[in-house]
Amino acid sequence: MKSTPISRSAAFLGIAFLTLTVFSEQLISKDDAIPAKQQKFTFVQMCDTQLGMGGYEHDVTTFKAAVKKINAMKPDFVVICGDLVNKADDKSFADFNSIKEGFTLPCYCAPGNHDVENEPTAESLRIYREKIGEDYYSVEHKGYTIVVANTQLWKVPVEGESDKHDAWFKKALLAAKKKNSPVIIVVHYPLFVKQPDEKEGYFNLPSVKRKEILQLCEENGVVAFLAGHTHKQITNEYKGIQLVNGETTSKNFDKRPMGFRLWSVDGEKGLSHRFVEVEGFRELVPE
Repeated sequence: MKSTPISRSAAFLGIAFLTLTVFSEQLISKDDAIPAKQQKFTFVQMCDTQLGMGGYEHDVTTFKAAVKKINAMKPDFVVICGDLVNKADDKSFADFNSIKEGFTLPCYCAPGNHDVENEPTAESLRIYREKIGEDYYSVEHKGYTIVVANTQLWKVPVEGESDKHDAWFKKALLAAKKKNSPVIIVVHYPLFVKQPDEKEGYFNLPSVKRKEILQLCEENGVVAFLAGHTHKQITNEYKGIQLVNGETTSKNFDKRPMGFRLWSVDGEKGLSHRFVEVEGFRELVPE
């Protein structure tokens, strides 16, 4: 039977659609990214829940109170910048997980030196991964990329782990850059406390590694670098990147009350943050 003009046109349109679809899929596969569209949202930055640092029962109580308050505020998610516990053992990890399960929103944790030891080992990392979960990973949210890194692998190189972590970190930043997705980094150690060129000490990262990370942040659209560890509220800025250490729910060395930072993210206006106190615990802060 001869083809009619209508059937020939339909066949042509079908072939053209199929070709366009395949071509589009190839472009997406080649770029491995779709440009991200930024949307407004809020999230919470917690630091050093560190059960046992300010008195075990005190820290359990303040963490629970913070969870309740955060749930009522209904941010999109919460991040905890390391030192989840003071002494890494079965009880403290179990108590932390039990309280964390009270969140009615996603919670992303970074490991701290108290969680994987000051000099991490294959065994301490294995235990953390078994009890808490991944120690480095990234998630996407409303056009932004949240990169959770393990600063202990930057502070003290671990054979077979630090190189793998560095390769992942660079890949995560590059993937976000391809999507035009601004990056929020969540870690435990701050890069620096006062100045980018300060000497290495207990509260910052090694100078060489610090310089490398700052350059990667500058080149790959990092807009915020959130850390804990200092038990002091510190706000710095480096070439448009906000570097913020927030208050804790365990013990603050600067005598600030127990609490956390509420971040507001707006693709047009940028990022801003403010302190939120967990009321009723100012007088319970241990000296």
